[in-house]
Amino acid sequence: MTLAFGLIVTVQGFETSRYLGEEYDPPTRIRSMRLAQGVSTVIYMIYVVLIAYVFQRSELKMSETAIVDMMQFIAPVLPALLVVAALTAQMSAAVADTSGTGGLFAELSGERIGPRVGYLIIVLAGVTLTWIADVYEIIAYASRAFALYYGLQAAIALTTARRRKHPVLHAAGFLALALLAAAIVLFGQPAEG
Repeated sequence: MTLAFGLIVTVQGFETSRYLGEEYDPPTRIRSMRLAQGVSTVIYMIYVVLIAYVFQRSELKMSETAIVDMMQFIAPVLPALLVVAALTAQMSAAVADTSGTGGLFAELSGERIGPRVGYLIIVLAGVTLTWIADVYEIIAYASRAFALYYGLQAAIALTTARRRKHPVLHAAGFLALALLAAAIVLFGQPAEG
């Protein structure tokens, strides 16, 4: 369970369109986030099921490059394609996340911290983290950070639901999400390399 808490970051991250309010209306942004999350979750789950079907547990090794090494048994060209796809996906995600984070800094600070300063902060934090932690620790840290952010959002939603006298079930759902996020922050563990 604690390992799963440490991996939550692998199936999230489609909130970037939230910060495109000047270009798109709220229903379009909500649909885009839901569609992106749904499609990526389906792809991820199919991939996991196929890996489980093709490889025996004894063949699975834990390392930063294990998935690339395993793919050569399926097709010799697959490792190269996987590396190119991973690099382009991560570059795209880095640009989108940095852009989203700059907007988040501005939004949460009431515009006291501008997007450019937010970009600088996140880039410096990313470079520092890359130098001091291994890939498994970085994933666990990122998962905790996202869980903390989502937990705070759930707590805000809980407070808003109670203030607006929403049904108790709504408030209970927000409370459960906030508590789950707190558990992830406290108990999420990196995978052992």
